[in-house]
Amino acid sequence: MEAIAKGSSVENFPNIITCPSEMVALSMADGYARVTGKPQAVIVHVDVGTQALGCAVHNAHIARSPVLIFAGLCPATIEGEERGSRTEFVNFLQDIPDQSAVVRQYCRYVNEIRSSKNVKQMVARALQFSQSTPKGPVYLYAAREILEREVDPYHLNQIYWQPVKPSGLPQDAIEEIAAALLASSEPLIITGYSGRDPRVPGALVNLADRVPGLRVLDTSLGDVCFPADHPAWLGGAYSHHASIPTADFILVLDCDVPWVPTKGGPRKDAVIYHLDVDPLKASIAVHYIDAVGRWRVDAYTSITQINAHVVATQRDSTSQEQQGRAEVLAKCRQSSHAALLDRIAASAATTSKNDGLNAHIIASTLKRTCPTSSIWCVEAVTNTIPIFNQLQCTSPGSYLSSGATGLGWAGGASLGIKMASMTSGENRFVTQIIGDGTYLFSHPSSVYWISARYSIPILVVILKNKGWNAPRVSMELVHPSGVGSRVSNATLAISHDNPNPDLAGIAKAASGGSIFTGQSSTVGELEDLLPKAIEAVLAGNTAVVECIIPGLEGKL
Repeated sequence: MEAIAKGSSVENFPNIITCPSEMVALSMADGYARVTGKPQAVIVHVDVGTQALGCAVHNAHIARSPVLIFAGLCPATIEGEERGSRTEFVNFLQDIPDQSAVVRQYCRYVNEIRSSKNVKQMVARALQFSQSTPKGPVYLYAAREILEREVDPYHLNQIYWQPVKPSGLPQDAIEEIAAALLASSEPLIITGYSGRDPRVPGALVNLADRVPGLRVLDTSLGDVCFPADHPAWLGGAYSHHASIPTADFILVLDCDVPWVPTKGGPRKDAVIYHLDVDPLKASIAVHYIDAVGRWRVDAYTSITQINAHVVATQRDSTSQEQQGRAEVLAKCRQSSHAALLDRIAASAATTSKNDGLNAHIIASTLKRTCPTSSIWCVEAVTNTIPIFNQLQCTSPGSYLSSGATGLGWAGGASLGIKMASMTSGENRFVTQIIGDGTYLFSHPSSVYWISARYSIPILVVILKNKGWNAPRVSMELVHPSGVGSRVSNATLAISHDNPNPDLAGIAKAASGGSIFTGQSSTVGELEDLLPKAIEAVLAGNTAVVECIIPGLEGKL
């Protein structure tokens, strides 16, 4: 705080954002970093603040978001030996044996700053790790005595502290993968987070244009990895997709979970390659796929290499027969894509303004109504797939989710996404789509206080099914006909409709009454409400809209 007071007159001093919740703070930094690619910093209070980061550390780890976390450490002296020695009883209670153990397994780098004379080097080293693939959170901490010592000013030349440069495939791997791809009759690319590099979707389009039988499936639904308007797009799916067991060639590209074996996997004779910044999934205790080759590489570099080899091969050896086959495959793929879009559209079809709402209808309505330059921040859990497929994003960076499992990310992340867009001058419209159970996890009182304090306007759409449906889905995957499948959500303790919380009201109260709120349960109500909410956001105020949708209940 003393440094902040002094720093107000210092050029290039960091912009401080006050966050009443550590999880919201880290989620904001995560969202900001996802948009800009630049690391953001979060400052927390010793062990308790580190613990309060909660599952946001998991999310930044899985999302490979470059964020730096700094925490104080309890003073090590107690008798006034140095400036910064213990001065309060809490300094004793917060002195734990290994503070960094709280977050170590989620971080790319963890270190205590033990000298006041190399603070800049320690920060620069941490940022190197944070920005080198696989990117992710880093954690620094220091005792108060170290931070209170006087040091002479010095300069650190940042040219010597750049992250590790991306790597590509060796020539033999390029030739092997390209040959297998061109020889296949039903090739498939499965990707998860390759879209975090905005160059990758275009590189994949170039490859799909050269290989007319190729299709692309997203099994993370965290980014725009491939544009929905391309005929090779298969949409998004978790765990399993019909294209996986029929493919004879599969390229897994920057993907943590391409399929879940218990739900169905590739055919036995499929040729599988894995290109990833982390192909062995070092932080996942048990993980393997039957890939005949795997390389730790940069997605954009490797896809560009493969595409160049494919172009050269086709130029030198494409016959008239091969050309005819390519035209047939292209027409088949185009027809299949059109049929997919028709099925998705049919899922959102309505017959009356009085029709009830569901995730398909809500996402379809949002897509028609919100500005075309919108960024979608989605944490809808069991409703994520219909939302992803209805939005059909085509622009890199226009769709973001945590890609992880620590619920509550979207609250802070959407603020970070909007702030990054405002800072860049683009000031794009940001819509958060969140489940009601996840909304409760997101620390809404903190989120909407920050939104009002710093004038960060976003549209928030809450899918209100009055419970947490994901645990029911998980239970029924293991016990499809068990006793639990026949009882209500209330019996399973996953309902929150008694009492029924005023979710939008929480946001309004936290903002001091400045936020626009509304609720809809029918198509007509949503169509009437959305333009008003959008108008409020464009005028500079956050808007929170509750949409009542059906929940999952037991087979009563």
